[in-house]
Amino acid sequence: MKVRMGAVAAPFDRDVEACFATIEHLVAEARADGVGLLAFPEACLGGYLLSMDGDPSDVPPALDPDGPEIRRLAAIAGDMVLCAGYCESAGPWRYNSVVCVTGDGVLGHHRKVHQPLSEDASFAAGGGFAAFDTPVGRLGMMICYDKAFPESARSLALDGAQIVVCVSAWPASRTDPSPDLADDRWTRRFDLFDQARALENQVVWVSANQSGAFGTLRFVGSAKIVGPGGEILARTGVPGGVAVAEVDVEQALATARRSMGHLRDRRPDAYAWGAGVSTVAAAGRS
Repeated sequence: MKVRMGAVAAPFDRDVEACFATIEHLVAEARADGVGLLAFPEACLGGYLLSMDGDPSDVPPALDPDGPEIRRLAAIAGDMVLCAGYCESAGPWRYNSVVCVTGDGVLGHHRKVHQPLSEDASFAAGGGFAAFDTPVGRLGMMICYDKAFPESARSLALDGAQIVVCVSAWPASRTDPSPDLADDRWTRRFDLFDQARALENQVVWVSANQSGAFGTLRFVGSAKIVGPGGEILARTGVPGGVAVAEVDVEQALATARRSMGHLRDRRPDAYAWGAGVSTVAAAGRS
């Protein structure tokens, strides 16, 4: 089955109503273009943090995962599959979360596991990764810094994910920024992680990101669709927009995995930390 999929790079702020207006506009355009899966950035309902300095008062509006905003998102989705990031309210805790919905309701949910810099001053950490079934195929989700850890995507691939959606609020470098965001070292890292995670797991990768500026942060945009061979099928670049590509997911995965199946050819018995260290240490002493 061919799936037309899109990844959004756009700015979002604290005005949730304005965020919904942007989402509704982009969904309408994507629907007219035949898109079946559309991924919005991390924190697209209420904006990301204003800085990475650990100010506990600097948080987006916390939304109930069973509340009116998520129901509204599902109603907007209709026959499409939408993924969108938000600040989740969970009792005394807040999580940096992403939800996957259709008009029928919530299909999947993920809480960001890996927290960069001082993000833990604002959010609690999630506890794992799990794939789930959707009308466009088996899907896995992660948020931003999660993709810097190979185990995140590998966990989803081993759970049968055919498509991995990574939503981000990925900024430019703070310590050595480039005047041209396209040349920024954090833009290069963002792109490299997207391609590497798709290739090493031989999955279709959908990467959405914030664009523009918010507080002290400049976001690198660069939303993209990556094929299971690591090739970029569509991208927005820094300015933003929607990257759209049509992929026959099952055929693309079968073709990529036919000769060199990275999941099939794994050797879990060789990856034990203790055994590997002992062998290397012994070799070094001989």
